[in-house]
Amino acid sequence: MASRRRLPMREVVAAALVQHGRLLLAQRRRPAHLAGLWELPGGKVEDGESPAAALERELREELLIDTEAGSRIGVDIVLSGALVLRAYQARLVAGTPTPVEHAALRWVDAAELQEIELVPNDRAWLPELTALLTLERPC
Repeated sequence: MASRRRLPMREVVAAALVQHGRLLLAQRRRPAHLAGLWELPGGKVEDGESPAAALERELREELLIDTEAGSRIGVDIVLSGALVLRAYQARLVAGTPTPVEHAALRWVDAAELQEIELVPNDRAWLPELTALLTLERPC
């Protein structure tokens, strides 16, 4: 019996972009079963691209902003099709977030984060996201 080689996981990155004690969430348009739910914005890492570069590129394409990717937060979330979803802190460097690929954008505080309808995968990061918002609370 031949052994099956495991393909390397391809990374999907998500941004925990916190500013003035609020987290930026994007509302999905598709697929149908996720439409209307909220998520951390991001996308797939391309071949030869670092996760940080991918996150910065995806946010530039999807939200028309310049950002700086920071450290990882939370657990890895294994998706179907040999994909792994990872969240990273991000800092807004320039621009105003504009929904290019999403239905809407929303800045939420820690209390609103607990109430909003997040995509199921992003719910795994609620403790870390809540902690970030608590640390970043405005004066």
